[in-house]
Amino acid sequence: MSEPYLLATRSLGKLYELRPMFSAAGLEIIDLDAAGIAESSEEDGLEEFETFEENALSKANYFRAKSGLVTIADDSGLEVHALGDAPGVRTKRWSGRKNLEGRALDVANNEFLLRKLGSSADRRARYVCVAALVDESGDRTFRGVTEGEILGAPRGEGGFGYDPLFLSSDLGITFAEAERAVKERTSHRGRAFSQLIAWLAQRAVDPDGRSH
Repeated sequence: MSEPYLLATRSLGKLYELRPMFSAAGLEIIDLDAAGIAESSEEDGLEEFETFEENALSKANYFRAKSGLVTIADDSGLEVHALGDAPGVRTKRWSGRKNLEGRALDVANNEFLLRKLGSSADRRARYVCVAALVDESGDRTFRGVTEGEILGAPRGEGGFGYDPLFLSSDLGITFAEAERAVKERTSHRGRAFSQLIAWLAQRAVDPDGRSH
């Protein structure tokens, strides 16, 4: 039996969205806790690069070295047109609230975004996700993008991050209002990981159709 893939994230929101995608494809994954990798202060420096690709690969390489497993990680963020595509790769800690985590951090970031945008008429935005995979043969990245706009007030109770403010152009509702399976089909993360999972599935079958 082949070893599981390590899904290297400590975000419960990401795990909630991604586990069903891998399960539906028949791919076994474990998270960092299941792999026995305790959280370390070293992880704070893994997302200091200037592109989503570099940050995703930084995390994937770090946790592969820790685990020895084929490792999958991602970096994602929000780009707001009127703010020069900020916060971009600084999305997670944009508000500067290093003492906050989870929902409290999300609320602080959303409030900071609304203050920065103020009364700007240009509310265009997009979410970007880059998923990275690192194994013994090297690395690959997969990029997903979804377009939308920033509302003046949050809507919906689901999702995480800036989802309550992000009105999806595809769905006509915010990502916080969308059910998980609906969001998966159109979100930046769903699009990036759909490509990664399809690549894994293709790699698992040789030209004769036999599974490895």
